[in-house]
Amino acid sequence: QVQLVQSGGGLVQPGGSLRLSCAASGFSLDDYAIGWFRQAPGKGREGVSCISRTDGTIYYADSVKGRFTISRDNAKNTVWLQMNSLNVEDTGVYYCAADPISGPANFYCSGRVSTGRDYWGQGTQVTVSS
Repeated sequence: QVQLVQSGGGLVQPGGSLRLSCAASGFSLDDYAIGWFRQAPGKGREGVSCISRTDGTIYYADSVKGRFTISRDNAKNTVWLQMNSLNVEDTGVYYCAADPISGPANFYCSGRVSTGRDYWGQGTQVTVSS
């Protein structure tokens, strides 16, 4: 079965950390641009961090630079998002996604492009609250 299965997330106090995982099955992440997107309450979906399929570039949204780290393990066919120094503005539903699209990471993370052959995880809630 071709899918992305997410784990992690939950409730954390401001300043805390969380790690999101996204495991692919039925296809190899090697062949895909991968990314983490989030949707905050009442807002549109935002590209948080992405890795390009073609040039190896990594993109982070300005709001998470220096606090979030995206990483992947091709052998495990898994991608992670380590989130540190979380604040209330980080609250939202986080989705991992994969698309065989070409181009730099910021292109994919714009959220306005897709090959139509993309996959999305089921989403996981991250709530930052005291």
